[in-house]
Amino acid sequence: MIIIDQLTKKYGEALVLNQLSLNIKPHEIYCLLGANGAGKTTTINLLLGFIKPTSGSAFINGLNVSENSRKTKRFLAYIPENLMLYPTLTAVENLDYFSGIGGKNLSKVQLEDFLNQAGLQKGAFHQRISTFSKGMRQKVGIAIALAKDAKTLLLDEPTSGLDPKASNEFGQLLHLLRDKGVAILMATHDLFRAKEVATQIGIMKQGVLRQQFNAQNISLPELEAAYLETMDFKELEV
Repeated sequence: MIIIDQLTKKYGEALVLNQLSLNIKPHEIYCLLGANGAGKTTTINLLLGFIKPTSGSAFINGLNVSENSRKTKRFLAYIPENLMLYPTLTAVENLDYFSGIGGKNLSKVQLEDFLNQAGLQKGAFHQRISTFSKGMRQKVGIAIALAKDAKTLLLDEPTSGLDPKASNEFGQLLHLLRDKGVAILMATHDLFRAKEVATQIGIMKQGVLRQQFNAQNISLPELEAAYLETMDFKELEV
């Protein structure tokens, strides 16, 4: 579970996140939409414990992130826009390494099973990551989350640069994790994918959560209209 309570972040006089509150339960996918600088990545960095809030609190699995940064990392997995894996290691070797960091000692069969669940083709299990497409690397990231048995998944623009097929496959994998009871927060620019995978959708601008929707209760054209209204592009015309 992810709980964010009045979370605020300032850098000097610059207010980059302003009293954000969210409650993301197991089996939920919350997609956070917004332009660059909206506060999406700042929110994720605060949940990861990479930076400290100016005020407010964030909780992962009931633990305050600021007070228990190392402990909370046991319960979460993180997939950024460009997932950092060891290029000279194979998919199995990368999964073995990252699982080991998390305290898991998995057999070759188990490692291959997690990669299979993540949708990676079997012929790629023992290929070097340097030969992989971005979509294939993201599947290794999902396998890491599965192997870790993460209760929370944080994603920062994970479908950026993916072709439509790979993006669709990634969305299906998120549904797999949701069905396993994972609480998922995804920051994205992709309105279509947000509508396809989310249970809830929020739109941010200038560090403020401006609108929220139940994904089932809004169509894609309505979501697009709400996004454009929130961004208020007329203000940008000079």
